Amino acid sequence: MTWSAAARGAHQPDNTAFTQQRLPAWQPLLSASITLPLFFCAGLAFLGLGLGLYYSSNAIQELEHDYTGDAAGDAGAGSCAACAAQGEGLAPPPSCSCAWHFTLPELFPGPVYLYYELTGFYQNNRRYGVSRDDAQLSGLPSALRNPTNECAPYQFSAGLPVAPCGAVANSLFNDTFSLWHQRLPGAPYVEVPLDRAAIAWWTDYHIKFRNPPLVNGSLALAFWGTAPPPNWRRPVYELSPDPNNTGFVNQDFVVWMRTAALPTFRKLYARIRQGNYSAGLPSGAYRVDIAYNYPVRAFGGHKLLVFSNISWMGGKNPFLGIAYLVVGSLCIVMGFVMLAVYIRYQDQDDDDNDDE
Repeated sequence: MTWSAAARGAHQPDNTAFTQQRLPAWQPLLSASITLPLFFCAGLAFLGLGLGLYYSSNAIQELEHDYTGDAAGDAGAGSCAACAAQGEGLAPPPSCSCAWHFTLPELFPGPVYLYYELTGFYQNNRRYGVSRDDAQLSGLPSALRNPTNECAPYQFSAGLPVAPCGAVANSLFNDTFSLWHQRLPGAPYVEVPLDRAAIAWWTDYHIKFRNPPLVNGSLALAFWGTAPPPNWRRPVYELSPDPNNTGFVNQDFVVWMRTAALPTFRKLYARIRQGNYSAGLPSGAYRVDIAYNYPVRAFGGHKLLVFSNISWMGGKNPFLGIAYLVVGSLCIVMGFVMLAVYIRYQDQDDDDNDDE
């Protein structure tokens, strides 16, 4: 049997308006009267939104301090230069303490967020990013005893499985901070309460990270037979005295395990919103006591402390506002260009139509 265009074959669609694409459809003709207003309206909308985002970002206050301890950039009394020099070339470095003193002439409006910032740290490196065991972090007992090969060389230690395993967990940021406030000159310093609760993403804390089942009501027994990562000074079940904030669900640990996309990044350390500091940081002298534990000078990195407040758009980020302003300006410019082209060739089109 020979195939015929008139005969319906096995692979020929039905002769309906839908399958044969004969349904009525709107096919707009983009004339100048339609396109030009669209470009101008879009440009004005982007410009308005960009101005709002840009000025909102500039209204956010930030106070940051580099406490890496470089001799050239952080010299003077109370700096962390001595701690940086003491831990040079040692892994892990010895414990050391330093302080940062600063003064606020007026109220630093709240709510105030305290971040730590690292530079030159490539958490987006592929081998680093996959060096973790999500099954182990979800609390599966089988994964706790048999970590994935992706964790190597931080998979086993002295014949024991490492918990948590991998390079991401092994490089956990372990500097700690406490904030003190002196209201009047000569008055004693009073500790400012730092709210360390709920600093991790809700989905991470409640869904992705789980402790293994308790053994006889003890988390330490649940982790029995495992070893801490090589750079850790204590096992994972001793990260915090709070039983609801230790192990794999420790807030600092969960925050660190969400890797950053860029080599310079900030991670939330605490909020300041309790007691006399709910409206912000009042004027006066302040001191930040720093437990200097995390080495960064070996790879040329820097450590910073950042106090910041937020607006309706979130944290300080001028890029988004600038991007909207650039796109809005381009739309306006392109609108004027197309308007000039339309005016220039409109008479010529009218003459051609008259000739026809």
